[in-house]
Amino acid sequence: MALAPSNHTNSSSSYFILMGIPEMENIHVWIGIPFCSMYIVALLGNCIILLTVSLDHTLHEPMYFFLCMLAGIDLVMTTSVVPKMLSIFWLNSAEIAFEACFTQTFFIHTLAALESGVLLAMALDRYVAICYPLRYQAILTRQKVTLIGLAILLRGVLFGTPITWMGKHLPYCGPNVVAHSYCGIMAVVNLACADPQIISEYCVVGFTLTVGIDTAFISVSYVIILRAILGLPEKEARLKAFSTCGSHLCVMLLYYVPAMVSMYMQCLTPHTQVLVADLYLIIPPVLNPVVYGMKTKQIRKRIFKLFG
Repeated sequence: MALAPSNHTNSSSSYFILMGIPEMENIHVWIGIPFCSMYIVALLGNCIILLTVSLDHTLHEPMYFFLCMLAGIDLVMTTSVVPKMLSIFWLNSAEIAFEACFTQTFFIHTLAALESGVLLAMALDRYVAICYPLRYQAILTRQKVTLIGLAILLRGVLFGTPITWMGKHLPYCGPNVVAHSYCGIMAVVNLACADPQIISEYCVVGFTLTVGIDTAFISVSYVIILRAILGLPEKEARLKAFSTCGSHLCVMLLYYVPAMVSMYMQCLTPHTQVLVADLYLIIPPVLNPVVYGMKTKQIRKRIFKLFG
């Protein structure tokens, strides 16, 4: 559904066309089924986590505060992307307004930085809990946890706002067909009449300074945690800690690996790159409630109690 090129700029180009997954248009209907199923699971799982923690005062601790932040981010992330994606797959409703496209861009990149920051905070929480259990409450006070949350929020906004502003103020002459399922910044700015090199460099540097540094700190913290686990005297305690940390690491790999592939490996075929980018936004919100919620004994008990 490509449009003929025109001389319109962004002042008169009122919408973009999202292709969905390039080269796979003939099976969009079938691709939409697992995406819809994962979206429903993500909504239910994260809403249950938020409801359970908010209703039980015994869960008002740093670990569960970060878990609620993660659940809230996942809800907004999936809702800002998946409904429009399904409308492309099932209804051929590919148009998205200019303002709506860059609003989606802001949410995607801001929330991606927020999620990475929260995962780092959760790794820090586990590090303190395992390595300094007797000082846990003294180290992670409510005030410090609030400041960490605000710092994560501020960093996410500072990452997403310049990207959105720069992309929005480029001139767009057409065609306005975006070879993607959502308004990822590079897929959109490649349609601009001006050179998007500055935005491309900002994205790579910003991504490296946020996600790259977070990954490094998370890796170091889990190495220290694993060393502490190996020093536990009881075999059962070691196995339990290994099980928990292993689950956390698997979810983090499922978040960070597709993110890095999507950002750095531009040599992939178009449909592969879009699929990886789509899964990077939908799979972690599906798995996070299971791994961080149902595998946590306190959360699991409260959920069973909440639903009788």
